Amino acid sequence: MKQWILIPALALALALLSGCATSPTGRSQLLLVSPEQAISASAEAYVETLKPLEKEGKVDSDPKTLGRVQLITGKIISQAIQAYPETKDWKWSVKVIDEPENINAWCMAGGKMAIYTGLLNEVDPTDDELAQVMAHEVAHALSNHTAEKMSVALASQIGLIGVAIAADDSKYRQLAMTGAALAATYAIQMPNSRTAETEADRIGIELAAKAGYNPDAAVSLWHKMQKASGGGPPEFLSTHPAPSNRIKALGELAPQVRPYYQENTPRPIYRFK
Repeated sequence: MKQWILIPALALALALLSGCATSPTGRSQLLLVSPEQAISASAEAYVETLKPLEKEGKVDSDPKTLGRVQLITGKIISQAIQAYPETKDWKWSVKVIDEPENINAWCMAGGKMAIYTGLLNEVDPTDDELAQVMAHEVAHALSNHTAEKMSVALASQIGLIGVAIAADDSKYRQLAMTGAALAATYAIQMPNSRTAETEADRIGIELAAKAGYNPDAAVSLWHKMQKASGGGPPEFLSTHPAPSNRIKALGELAPQVRPYYQENTPRPIYRFK
């Protein structure tokens, strides 16, 4: 039985050693899934995610709102491409999803983005504040956070296979592959996810400033987000930093990137196809 346990454990160790990478901020990342694989998978997931929503008429239903989101996001993307030239070939996309109850936005690998009307309506962000939202999401893609999360899930699966194989009881094996999978994903992924959120805040506020948006809006945005979410969940149970901690950190970052915002230079706009 020990031999059966050691085989997947050794596979996991070798995978961890061969899957080390560094994020744009210098943080060590586990990337068992390559950025290219994550981009390919995200392109497919993006289509599948939007398909039922498009059938219900919930995607880009308001041209005025879409135009606003694309203009702001286009300025952010132009700065992202300047800083990360390899992203110029990404098929960037942003969609507005009409779900009034959903206060959220996201960006998959390869620049596949969406924002929900719940955030636009409930938070009612200014253009500067909306730029902070979209820049934060773009930063997730630039930092390979999708590939990182996929890699964490893969690492969890490798370890759980060893438990399942070693178990003689079929009920125990089933438990290992369900409850243990959830527990392992929660235990491993949550700290990395909080780190990824902080990393995206740091990169995002700089991108927004370079695109011509006031970095102080990052603070006012999260005051609004805190109010809209009723204060938010406790930090130790959330993938996001607590709003109060986030506001403090962003307030310290704002003066550092303000010179970018104050530059009297053209702010190019990426044109969506």
